[in-house]
Amino acid sequence: MVQPNAIAENVFGILGMACWAAQLIPQIWKSWRSKSTTGLSEWLMLLWGTASVFLGVYIVSQRINIPLMMQPQLFSFLAFVSWGQCQYYGRGRSCKVSALLTVGLLVFFGVLEYLLVFAMDSIENDRSKSIATKFFGILAIVIDASALFPQYWEIYKIKAVIGISLTSITVDILGGVFSNLSLVFREDIDVIAAVQYSSVIFFDSMIVLAAIGFKVKHLMSKRKRAGDASELQEFEALPHLTVLSRLNSRIEDGPPAGSWLVTGVPSVFSYSAPCLQSQSEAGKLTSANIMFSTKVAMKEVDTRSM
Repeated sequence: MVQPNAIAENVFGILGMACWAAQLIPQIWKSWRSKSTTGLSEWLMLLWGTASVFLGVYIVSQRINIPLMMQPQLFSFLAFVSWGQCQYYGRGRSCKVSALLTVGLLVFFGVLEYLLVFAMDSIENDRSKSIATKFFGILAIVIDASALFPQYWEIYKIKAVIGISLTSITVDILGGVFSNLSLVFREDIDVIAAVQYSSVIFFDSMIVLAAIGFKVKHLMSKRKRAGDASELQEFEALPHLTVLSRLNSRIEDGPPAGSWLVTGVPSVFSYSAPCLQSQSEAGKLTSANIMFSTKVAMKEVDTRSM
């Protein structure tokens, strides 16, 4: 059992606050530098900001510690700024309209959080206050957990992790780790806050794993294409390529793509690749306009007879 330690609690709380306060700065910088939010879900930023408002109500009402009370305020501010960038770069709204929407959102949620905290402090019945406090804590968990699903959908559609800053996601994970450690050194561990921070670590890790998976897939595909290109270069150096012409070649349809069958030599050479033309267009083809996207298979050619 870890002994309560106020110093350790505040140190880890400050580290968690620092991570979450600065977490979205790389994201905002990335969007500004690229002048694009393609691949970044605006719903992710909107829901993150909204969840942080309700988390702020919960943490302030619980009086957990000052660093953790400041963290949701800073995070929601940056989340709404990033949402404003999505309006400007993603939806193509004017700079003035995007700025007004962002400021309006900040004012609305700032006033809402203040009123909710004030209302919570006004509740005299301890049991009722505890129920209301836990409600906002659980609401923050639900919204925060669902915030990343629109981002998962963006990743699924694009088949890549782009737009969203992996640096921001990594810092977000660290913020969850440090915030959880801060709770460990409290006299009483706040279960709802711990679940909130742990959910951040889990759902963010899914994006990191997806990025790693797509990167590995890309490298393997790149290596395969490099190998195919090398084999194709060796084949193109063979003298029997001179028989590739409209007169002594023909195209056939067949799954999954057409095949050029080069005849006129004792050994028949088969070269299969996805073709841009169909059987009905075969009569229009010449050796100058035949385009292949990749080499699939090659049979040995007896060039000695040529």
